[in-house]
Amino acid sequence: SMDVLSSQANLAGYRSVIDAAEQFGKAFPMMMTAAGRVNPAKVMVLGVGVAGLQAIATAKRLGAVVSATDIRIATKEQVESLGGKFIMVEDEESKEAETKGGYAKEMSEDYKKKQAKLISDTLANQDIVICTALIPGKKAPTLITEDMIDSMAPGSVVVDLAVESGGNCPLSKAGEIVNHNGVKILGYTNVPGRVAKDASTLYAKNIFNFLNLIVNKDSDDIILNWEDEIVSSVVLTHDGKLRLDQFN
Repeated sequence: SMDVLSSQANLAGYRSVIDAAEQFGKAFPMMMTAAGRVNPAKVMVLGVGVAGLQAIATAKRLGAVVSATDIRIATKEQVESLGGKFIMVEDEESKEAETKGGYAKEMSEDYKKKQAKLISDTLANQDIVICTALIPGKKAPTLITEDMIDSMAPGSVVVDLAVESGGNCPLSKAGEIVNHNGVKILGYTNVPGRVAKDASTLYAKNIFNFLNLIVNKDSDDIILNWEDEIVSSVVLTHDGKLRLDQFN
């Protein structure tokens, strides 16, 4: 309830699909009409965190055929529960690809090459790609190269939610829509802010829940319970001294 990253990433995942749909020149769902059939859009999500899962759910609700990839094998069940097809490189390294906090680790160069080939083989058949892959404290991994973009059909759309951390695609530019040989690459910044009302409401609730943890409701005094894992992890200084417990 205090996790700002989750509340905002959830909205970013939703909005990324809406933005992609706006820029995509075709319909998302399959339609059977007297004039012929409209094929469903094919959407691929790179990175199955909070944003990625919401992107999958939103794209499915709009009627797209969705696939997703992540280095964490634990996300396979989550993707399939939302109706998506899970694609990943499975080896010994992938079994240890998740931190204790549930985030992705940085992988070896050998694994990155395998992953790049898998993505490259799949990307050419996709209409829309949503990039959400981040590594805490580090530059976002490059998942889509210029050659991969060139393999996509004109009219396709790439949404790079990692653009503010370096981007999952080297062609994306923060705050801009790049048109590369007919493929639009969206590099919107502050994507949760594009759903401003909900972003503000959820963020306020995150802060309210955190303050409830450290402020006594009766006396309004700040009371720090050092036995609480959250308190001990976020307090950097106390009584003029550095608290480095959380870094040990």
